[in-house]
Amino acid sequence: MTKVSILVSGANGQIGSVLTKALREKYGKDAVLATDIRMGNHDDGPFELLDILDAKQLSRLVRKYKINQIYHLAAILSETGEKHPRMAWDINTNGLFNVLEIAKERHMKLFFPSSIGVFGSHTPRVLTPQETIIHPETVYGISKAAGENWCQYYYLHYDVDVRSVRYPGIISYQSPPGGGTTDYAVDIYHKAVQGEDYECFLQEDTMLPMMYMDDAIKATLQLMEAPAEKVKIRTSYNLAAMSFTPAEITAEIQKYYPDFRVTYKPDFRQEIADSWPQTIDDHQATDDWGWHPDYDLKNMTSEMIRNLKAMLVK
Repeated sequence: MTKVSILVSGANGQIGSVLTKALREKYGKDAVLATDIRMGNHDDGPFELLDILDAKQLSRLVRKYKINQIYHLAAILSETGEKHPRMAWDINTNGLFNVLEIAKERHMKLFFPSSIGVFGSHTPRVLTPQETIIHPETVYGISKAAGENWCQYYYLHYDVDVRSVRYPGIISYQSPPGGGTTDYAVDIYHKAVQGEDYECFLQEDTMLPMMYMDDAIKATLQLMEAPAEKVKIRTSYNLAAMSFTPAEITAEIQKYYPDFRVTYKPDFRQEIADSWPQTIDDHQATDDWGWHPDYDLKNMTSEMIRNLKAMLVK
C-alpha cells in the first residue's frame, strides 16, 4: 500500500491551518507538507514557501517530498476578490491549473474546495439543489465555478482523482476572519468574548448556510477517504450543516453575554450575500459517502465561546 504523502497549499488560511493539523494527526507530522506564500506557524511538521502560480516550485516540492495527494486551498476569497478581481482570477484559476497539471502528470489524488459562491441570484435560494442554475456574480464565484468544471474535465479526460465540496460559510475559533462575506459569523464571536459591541455588514435577516470548522474538516477527510466508486460527482458536492441570520446568531450569543449589542450597517457584501443560497440540499453527499453534520447553532456557539475565552481572555 502506497504511503500517504500530502501537500497542502494555502496552509496558513482559515481552513488550511486546521486541516493541516488534522491531517498530521491522522497520517503523521512528516507525511504532510504545509505550503503557503508566507511563513506560518507550522513547527510540528515540514513547511515550504510556495506561490501557487510558480509551477516549477510546485513540481520541485512534489518530487522532493514524493507527494501523492494535494489539498489545494490557496485562493483569494469573495470580499478580497471584489477589490482585486484580476489578481483573484489569476490565483484562483491559474493556480488550480498548475495543481491539475502536476496531479495529471504524477497520478495524484486532489482535493479542490468550491463554495456556495458558485450560485447566483437566479439559483433557487431555498434548499438549493445539487444540479441547478450556476450564474455566479462575484469573481470568487466565477473562479470556483470554472474550477469545478476544469476538475471534472481532468477527471473525465485524464483520470485525475479530483474531489470537491461546496463549502458554506466556515466558522472557527482557530483563526481570524479571512476576507469572506460569511466571516461576520466569526468576527461576531470575537467581539462578544472581548466585551465589545459589533457592527455587522449584513442586514439582520440575511440567512446564509454556515458550518462549524470541525464539520468542514470531517467532510473533507470523509470525502477524500471514500472509495472512488462512491464519488459520483466530480464537479463539486453540495454540503450543508445549518443556516441562520445575524439576528439569530446574536440571540444565541446573548444567552452567554446578555449585554452584547449588534448594530447593522450593510455594505457591498450585502449584495453578494443576497445572491447566495439560504439553505442547501446536500442529500447527494449523504447518499454517496454518508455525510452528516455534528454541529448546529446552539452547540457551535457553546464551543466557539469556550475556546475563544481560553484564547482571548487573560
